[in-house]
Amino acid sequence: MKLNVELKVSLIAPCGMNCGLCYAFQRNKNKCAGCNSFSPAKPNHCRNCTIKKCVHLKNSGSKYCVDCEIYPCARLKSLDKRYRTKYGMSLIENLNAIKRDGIRKFTQNEKIKWKCYNCGNIICVHDELCPVCGIVKNKF
Repeated sequence: MKLNVELKVSLIAPCGMNCGLCYAFQRNKNKCAGCNSFSPAKPNHCRNCTIKKCVHLKNSGSKYCVDCEIYPCARLKSLDKRYRTKYGMSLIENLNAIKRDGIRKFTQNEKIKWKCYNCGNIICVHDELCPVCGIVKNKF
């Protein structure tokens, strides 16, 4: 079995989350289309995301929080702490890399970083195991 996950620029959420790595995006049933999608299939917490709906983000004219006047805000810091602690990924580091290297380079690096070293599939950030071969993912 091979998952069909393609990491694309359009899958990078305003907070720096790569939606292509999310369990809700990778699952087969009730699949989420990502934060930037207008699909009604998005989980409720994504449709009502305070970061996605943030007035400061809208006023910045940017797609990403890193360009906001109050970056990093308390909400982003809280989300970043949860992702660093539970999943070993920093949303703030992601956003800083986007600012430094550009979104295309960031997305290219994500394809390398999250590729299973055993079978080559993209690994879910929310799981310890590759969904295809079952090997434990690398700790970053």
